[in-house]
Amino acid sequence: MTSESPTFSPLYRQIKDLMIQALEAGEWQPGQLIPSEQEFALRFGVSQGTVRKAIDELAAENLLVRRQGKGTFVATHQDPRALFRFLRLVPVEGQLSTPESIPLECWRAKAGVEAARMLGLRQGDPIMIVRRLLRFDGKPVVIDEIYLSGEQFKGLTLELLQSWTSSLYSLFEHRFGVRMIRASESIRAVAADRSAAEALKVPEGKPLLSVERVTYTYGDKPVEWRRGLYLTDEHFYLNELN
Repeated sequence: MTSESPTFSPLYRQIKDLMIQALEAGEWQPGQLIPSEQEFALRFGVSQGTVRKAIDELAAENLLVRRQGKGTFVATHQDPRALFRFLRLVPVEGQLSTPESIPLECWRAKAGVEAARMLGLRQGDPIMIVRRLLRFDGKPVVIDEIYLSGEQFKGLTLELLQSWTSSLYSLFEHRFGVRMIRASESIRAVAADRSAAEALKVPEGKPLLSVERVTYTYGDKPVEWRRGLYLTDEHFYLNELN
């Protein structure tokens, strides 16, 4: 008979977990300066070196951002550099350009089996569904269908989406208090159906890249499920492996 021993967690990881709990509770808002390493050391009763290791990991995971001579800040989707963390399309030629987001539809529905499973909801729970087009240099390149929890995104409307001038994730962060932390994607090749062909202005049957994503907030909670169809005639999908 074997007995399980408790899992050991290094002290800096314990401090990291406490800081994540504070972030999740809204103790510091996106873009806000957090306390100094010395202040955290006094708060948690540990060395500054232990705090530094915890902050290093949080910065590596894009939860915090260090700014030379200014301190450490909570990462925010309002930062233009955050846009291409989740959008991995790169032009085959020319410079990387910021896409234009064109909201097409937004409606409230009830979660089906698949949406409920992906978002950690019960079948029949309220959800919001958004369809939007991304254009690069005036050309349609991506058509997205996005599923969100209806409870977390109450008040999301097509008018709000159309009036917002920054990224979709910055809207979720600013208006609904939901910060996207990480995402899991699955990618495969598909043929354009009639709806995608019309949106992307290509013939039916055109080869497209299908990118299915589940995005998570603090506590590894799924908050977005999206299915995107990418036209890759002039772009490719870039994934950097470290």
